[in-house]
Amino acid sequence: MNPSPPRILEVRKNLLKKNDELARQLRQDFAQTGMLVVNLVSSPGTGKTTFLRRTLSDLRAQGRQVAALVGDLATDNDARKLAESGAPVRQISTDGCCHLEADMVAAHWAELNVTDCEVLFIENVGNLVCPASYDLGEAIRVVLLSTTEGEDKPLKYPKLFNTADVAVITKMDLAEPCEFDREAAHRSIQDVRPGMRVFETSAKTGLGMAEWYAFLEAARS
Repeated sequence: MNPSPPRILEVRKNLLKKNDELARQLRQDFAQTGMLVVNLVSSPGTGKTTFLRRTLSDLRAQGRQVAALVGDLATDNDARKLAESGAPVRQISTDGCCHLEADMVAAHWAELNVTDCEVLFIENVGNLVCPASYDLGEAIRVVLLSTTEGEDKPLKYPKLFNTADVAVITKMDLAEPCEFDREAAHRSIQDVRPGMRVFETSAKTGLGMAEWYAFLEAARS
């Protein structure tokens, strides 16, 4: 007689099913408004907040209506940094949860109460494992990798890179002093996710940001 599956697996399956159902509804709702939703995922220290703050500031300067939801285990430090862009921002405190879930996005987006938003950015909790399993209703999932982290990050965390649509390499201004092997990083990404589009960027110098904005504009079309 085979033992019954562990209860923890049953609970996890139910939680993921509930999350996926809500995420599908969110995606439909977002699409009906014409809003592009972008989920940013990465490990801590990748420069995700700095990258997003520049993105929000530059898009606002171009006349785009943008907003952001930012998830953290604790504190609102990142939300305050993003708010410096002038864009509407709302903090999602997960109280120790290592990822965002669709119900968190739904509740905080409603409370943000923004109309005519063209692009909503979701800055996920810094984690390369759990966010891979949770659909947030986004149209595009972007995984960030910094030049300070090592070129083999995609090989170590293949699930997250496999679930992403686009990769962004950040902190290219530090590539030389960090002895970053650009070709090795691109090989690692392509080994895990063949054909994935990759942007090389620096939020400090502006390198690659125009190409990133052009991609977002095309994705809205």
